[in-house]
Amino acid sequence: MSLENYASIIGDSKINEIYAKARRLQGTRILHINSTNQGGGVAEILRSLVPLMNDAGLEADWRVLHGTPDFFEITKKFHNGLQGRAFNLSEYKKQLYVDTNRTFSSYCHIDADCVVVHDPQPLPLIKFYKKNGPWIWRCHVDLSNPAPDLWEFLKTFVIRYDMTVVSSEAYCKKCLPLEQRIIYPAIDPLSLKNRELSKGDMLKYIRKAGIPTDKPLMTQVSRMDIWKDPEGVLEVYKQVKKQVDCRLLYCYDMASDDPEGRIVLDRMRRKAKKFIESGDVLFVQGCKQVLVNAIQRFSDVLVQKSKKEGFCLTVTEALWKGKPVVGSRVGGIPHQLVEAENGFLVDPNDTKAFADRVVELLKNPKLAEQLGRRGKETVRENFLMTRLLTDYLDMLTDILPGRNGHCTACGHPLPVATAAATAAAAAV
Repeated sequence: MSLENYASIIGDSKINEIYAKARRLQGTRILHINSTNQGGGVAEILRSLVPLMNDAGLEADWRVLHGTPDFFEITKKFHNGLQGRAFNLSEYKKQLYVDTNRTFSSYCHIDADCVVVHDPQPLPLIKFYKKNGPWIWRCHVDLSNPAPDLWEFLKTFVIRYDMTVVSSEAYCKKCLPLEQRIIYPAIDPLSLKNRELSKGDMLKYIRKAGIPTDKPLMTQVSRMDIWKDPEGVLEVYKQVKKQVDCRLLYCYDMASDDPEGRIVLDRMRRKAKKFIESGDVLFVQGCKQVLVNAIQRFSDVLVQKSKKEGFCLTVTEALWKGKPVVGSRVGGIPHQLVEAENGFLVDPNDTKAFADRVVELLKNPKLAEQLGRRGKETVRENFLMTRLLTDYLDMLTDILPGRNGHCTACGHPLPVATAAATAAAAAV
């Protein structure tokens, strides 16, 4: 994977800018740690970001925290708790959470200039290592209203970090005595999920997945998760169906660190049984990126009726494919959708408004095309992987000693030659 491959999408000048920013970080060792290598936005981001960091001259690596099913059941509850769902935070849960991280630290050697820990699962790791450089906690979930007991517990680990990174200003916490930075996630336009597909290839994957092509298609692409409100999507579809004869497709995936997915999927199959039998509601597991790509491109309208969202890259993906999106006015979705300009924003509890917008787009293909075209440009300008890489380079330059052109002892600016020499020496 090379930055040069992105020049045709973002232009030579932006590629040159990335290489220039990366120069003072040459040889810097960066380690990313999360809890799964497949399923979900974090794994997809790291699958592209880490190789691009290496191509730019850094030494980036990626480790995955290992845990038992009991551990991931608990951390799923933590995920829900951080997004506002109440639960019983017992001493047993705390102990298993911490012990799993302690065990991982006993066989995972870390030798890096900077460590980036993603989400709550590996958060306590910082407690079990001698820090050789800054540690950053990158939280991808909605932190606007966490369960108080859980946040007080997790905060004891967060305050050991040098910086936290979130996806919206609404997630910043006044109580934290460390720098908090906002960085929007991004998609890789060259990944199998987002690269261009010919109409023939698109239809090949659609037919292979058993998706009929005789009716308009309303689709939600997401994990089977209560926060994605799949039941609410079904209610929207019931109202849309009264006005437009169309199908609903749930394109879902399963992440290894999300044990609730199968439970939610089984419940949805029961609730949609009548529509499944008639062939009007479809469930397709998007375990292959190219299949998700084809589904998004084939769909007439993409919906994202989430109750909570950290950012929601499935909205970004749909916009990049020039598709109209009706999304909830929650989390990071309003950072991407501008009402009536490149999509529609709706209150997540307003089923009728959701249905009305979907019907409007299904009945007005010209409007759908206009919104989709503007949405693609929104992503090109703001939410591609090259922009995310640039943000990371800026962050690392600011947080790593000697990379920002200032003396590590007194903090005063260094002469250009001295600053360059200091950065080079620090990278050795």
